[in-house]
Amino acid sequence: MKISIITATLNSEKTIEDTILSVFNQTFRDIEHLIIDGGSIDKTLEIVKKYPQRISKIISEPDIGVYDAMNKGIKLADGEIIGFLNSDDVYFDNNVIEAVVGVFLENNIDCLWGDLVYVSKDNLKKVVRYWKSSEYRDGLFGAGWVPPHPTFFVKKEIYKKYGGFNLDFKIAADYELMFRLLKKHKIKGKYISKPLIKMRTGGLAHQPKNVAKGNMECIKTWEINGFKMPFYTPALRTIRRVCQILIKRKYFA
Repeated sequence: MKISIITATLNSEKTIEDTILSVFNQTFRDIEHLIIDGGSIDKTLEIVKKYPQRISKIISEPDIGVYDAMNKGIKLADGEIIGFLNSDDVYFDNNVIEAVVGVFLENNIDCLWGDLVYVSKDNLKKVVRYWKSSEYRDGLFGAGWVPPHPTFFVKKEIYKKYGGFNLDFKIAADYELMFRLLKKHKIKGKYISKPLIKMRTGGLAHQPKNVAKGNMECIKTWEINGFKMPFYTPALRTIRRVCQILIKRKYFA
């Protein structure tokens, strides 16, 4: 079973090598790694091209944002399973993909997700937040729940059937995608109770100027998919973020 890992990049020279090596060092070997670059003007592509035996496909051209790049990757991917690894993220350990593929092989599922560890922008060993997820059940989105998208692996046939990222969304297209697949279309998913990704803080959605916009896009997600978001959901989403900061002490004291 081949798995495709898509990394969208734009001026990522400071972190892209960590990401590439994180994929290469996985114990599972049948990995296709795609780099979808938005036209970097720093040394990103120079670094990427140092690893011709480790990168399966590289394209570099202007796009209209990270979700556009991810959609391009989905179309180019040859793997049965597709995952995303951001250009400033790494896998939690070298066994992540082996564990992911094993769960797909052992279960009749369409997707899976796990836990995510937020780390310092400058220190991958310094844990800032721990996103403890759970199995999905109907009603959880209303309670402010959503899987950590970087840990979300999906069969390619699901993207072919239900589509990729909605480019009308600039901040929360990942939320809309997972909501559409899990709540609206009720695809079969499974949760792995272990951290899969280390994610550096400071991403697009977590910048203060984008938080309010992201919340509005979450409300829009419900509307365009034929649902009405409960009035209490935004508050519960905020509470869950606070809990992620507190819970890190349990796992990384």
